[in-house]
Amino acid sequence: MNENGKKKREWVKTAAIIFLSVMLVLTFFSNTIMNYSLPEVATQYVESGTITAKIRGSGVVESGNPYNVEVTESRKVSQVAVKVGDQVEKDDVLLYLEDAESTELKEARTQLDSLKAEYDRAIVTADTSSSIVNKVENGNVTSTESKVAQIDAYNNRIDALQNNIDAYNNRIAEIDAELDKLGDNTVDTSGEQQAVNNAQAELDKATAWIGTAKEKLEAAQSVLESVNSAVKVAEDNQAACETALENAKTERSEREKSKKDLEDMAKLGDLSAEDQARLIRLSGEGEGSVKEAQVAEENAYVALENAKQAVINAGNSIEGDRAIAQNAVNEAQTEYDNALTAKTTWEGNLADAQRNLANKQASKPDNSYRDALNNEKADLSLNLSKATTEKADVEKELTELLAGFTKEVDLVELLGKIRDQEDLVKELTEKSIGATITAPVAGTVTSLSVVAGESTEPGTPVAVLQPAGKGFSMSFSVTNEQAKRLSVGDVADLVNAWRYDDLKVTLANIKPDPSEPGQKKLLTFDVDGDVTAGQTLNVSVGQKSANYDLIVPNSAIREDNNGKFILIVESKPGPLNTRYIATRVDVEVLASDDTQSAISAALYGYEFVITTSTKPVEAGKQVRLAEG
Repeated sequence: MNENGKKKREWVKTAAIIFLSVMLVLTFFSNTIMNYSLPEVATQYVESGTITAKIRGSGVVESGNPYNVEVTESRKVSQVAVKVGDQVEKDDVLLYLEDAESTELKEARTQLDSLKAEYDRAIVTADTSSSIVNKVENGNVTSTESKVAQIDAYNNRIDALQNNIDAYNNRIAEIDAELDKLGDNTVDTSGEQQAVNNAQAELDKATAWIGTAKEKLEAAQSVLESVNSAVKVAEDNQAACETALENAKTERSEREKSKKDLEDMAKLGDLSAEDQARLIRLSGEGEGSVKEAQVAEENAYVALENAKQAVINAGNSIEGDRAIAQNAVNEAQTEYDNALTAKTTWEGNLADAQRNLANKQASKPDNSYRDALNNEKADLSLNLSKATTEKADVEKELTELLAGFTKEVDLVELLGKIRDQEDLVKELTEKSIGATITAPVAGTVTSLSVVAGESTEPGTPVAVLQPAGKGFSMSFSVTNEQAKRLSVGDVADLVNAWRYDDLKVTLANIKPDPSEPGQKKLLTFDVDGDVTAGQTLNVSVGQKSANYDLIVPNSAIREDNNGKFILIVESKPGPLNTRYIATRVDVEVLASDDTQSAISAALYGYEFVITTSTKPVEAGKQVRLAEG
């Protein structure tokens, strides 16, 4: 048993040793395998040192004060006389345009025709008299002061009549109140009162009839005037033809006399070369000849005969219409006169009826005071009726006056638009032949937006000029921290400066960037030298050096949603070897140059900072150091 127990213990000891050895080997290989699967990182010490801040950027050169050359019409370009970069003087030709009517000219003519048609429609309406048309077309329109004075005069008349009406009504009310105090001391006047009422009703009808009859008369007169206008036009044409014939006769007579005088001088051998040429021209058949003047006279005579016949034809064509229109005027005038007569008659009848009523009421003894009141009331009532009618007539006249003024203003406005449009058509017509686009200022051509064969667009520049003596500028954005290290007046260095001749870039302005207010600043530089608008320049600016305690390579700076940070390597002892853990440290970048950055962070210095890795590295994860 003892021997067996001893062997058993030996076996257990041997098994334990084997197990531990295997475990040790497995642990060693597992660590080795795991180490090779970890990201391999390169590191560098966090050091102190000096950084020269250098801010880099690029911008597009812009003209300091570009001049856009625009064309107000749609025209086809026949030739471009310059190219980008050319120096031009004021009034130098930039573009040649084809001889053609522009779209704007066609539209201007259409608009002119539309305005003339609108004017013709306006003058043939029933409420437009020929006197208004003549005043407008002769430029003899009523002045504003005259219009105001006439309107004020009518309003003053209306106010005065209204004051009279109010006074009549007030006095009649006082008389009625006084009669009420006197009590019922009248005889039966119902018949007389009915007569007064009837007369008043008929007077009201006659007054209304006057207004209706007057409107009919004015309408008939307007129709007659329109009918006669055709003859008036023909008569005006005849008068013009008569004048033309007289002028033609005079011209023919003068040329015949000149010819005879020259022929007499020729017989005497006393003709100069100039007179000889004139005699030949007068004796020929072309322009300036006697023959031409005779033909013109014959044509003028024929035109006059045609014009006379046109007057006759116009008179014959409207004879029936004129008779009808004249009959309508006569009938309307008769009706208007009858209405006036009826009004006058009923005014008298009303006065008689009121007097009869008053006399009947006065038949009671001791009624003199009542009679006086009633007589006064009758007179007041008659005056009230007349004042009311007169006021209505004045108000109607004022309405007609205002309508005439309105029509006059409308016609003046239309005629002004027509004349302005005619001027525009004339101007555009003159531009349609031999048109060119010239340089409005001296300078450099920086861009051209059209080529031969293309058409211009109104309001779109066809060329951009850099005026002589005006500078260029460029700009780009930087962070607020970078802007703090710069000053207006700093001179920027050009990247690839050897490509430029005599070019100077100077910081001119530092202001908030409107695209990122509060976050960035916009740097604006003045650019002087041989440069053109649209050229891109790469520059660096800022030469201030400073010492910093913590400097890391630029490749060590990382950034996420929480801001900028670096990863440092921290070592932790293990059972078999040392483990290396990537640890995040938040930083603020104070300054940078092309290779390194100064930072502010919770570091002591001389920590290992990760610069590159074979795989993505996360904070808190294990890494392995690159050998070397």
